[in-house]
Amino acid sequence: METRIQSTYFRKNIDKMSGYVPGEQPQDGQYIKLNTNENPYPPSPKVIAALKEEINEKLRLYPDPSAASARKKVAEIFGTKPERVMIGNGSDELLTIIVRSFAGKGDKVVYPYPSYLLYKTLSEIQDAEGCIIDFLEDYSLPEEIIVKDAAVTFICNPNSPSGTMTPVEEVSGIAGKIDGVIVIDEAYVDFADDNCMRLVDKHPNFIVLRTLSKSYSLAGMRLGFAVAQEGLINGMRKVKDSYNVDRLSMASAVAALGDQEIFRENVARIKNTRKRLIDSLKKLGFFVYPSQANFVMIRCRDARNAREIYQGLKQRKILIRYIDQPRLDDCLRITVGTDEEINALLDNLAEIK
Repeated sequence: METRIQSTYFRKNIDKMSGYVPGEQPQDGQYIKLNTNENPYPPSPKVIAALKEEINEKLRLYPDPSAASARKKVAEIFGTKPERVMIGNGSDELLTIIVRSFAGKGDKVVYPYPSYLLYKTLSEIQDAEGCIIDFLEDYSLPEEIIVKDAAVTFICNPNSPSGTMTPVEEVSGIAGKIDGVIVIDEAYVDFADDNCMRLVDKHPNFIVLRTLSKSYSLAGMRLGFAVAQEGLINGMRKVKDSYNVDRLSMASAVAALGDQEIFRENVARIKNTRKRLIDSLKKLGFFVYPSQANFVMIRCRDARNAREIYQGLKQRKILIRYIDQPRLDDCLRITVGTDEEINALLDNLAEIK
């Protein structure tokens, strides 16, 4: 009775939502953690040094609301202008800002499925009309992804959880055929062979999102950025919280981006391990989707087999991602860890598959 009364305080669309459920974060014991796509290697030593330097009496002051130092560094590394960059508290905050900026009640928000489930949650919060477009069997996009009057179209590229990639030329073609903004979520693109950053110059409705959580080993700091033409960035600034990024996150971002040598070394290590993981999983009899990310997705015999493998590995203190959703319940997603972690995973998989 009390729960029913309390639910009446919420907007109807919020009351009906299930909400986004992130990957499991173990609170006890030692696990080999291959379920949330974190980088298995530590951040650049320059990050640690920058954090130590930033921890001083200035913490009593608000951070720079424009995040000028981080925007300048992003522009320097990616060959754009600071005016075309917005810094966020992770790319998830930027996704929220985008939906709040461009989509209202009843507006169409388009996203493929299966993909990052947060797109659905954010459209529901806005009471927008979520237009779910099923990927084809090989995770290529159907023509139906082009909804001309959509307010926002999301494409996660490489896609999560499949790891597959939509060609840049195809993305450009979609952008040119819709009236609303198109958001290319490139959280995993540093592990891929190509990216869409160059399309920002070509399309006025184009937003590219990046994060430092994956390739720069800063998941714990929550730092992402958007790159778009000035008109979009200026409008989105009206929506973001004034002090959305703290001093420590900005300092760590500037330091991490400034150490491209460590970045390239870690990405190369992960890509090499990914190749070995894919080859080994195929030898074990799994169907492995072609991955351009820091994870791979495998298809098991059926949903029951997938659950049994997930539970069996968890009992052995190895966490991978099982997603109990249509088209995914017979699949498992595995983060690329260190070589030692992957060796343990493969040894245990061979015993319980």
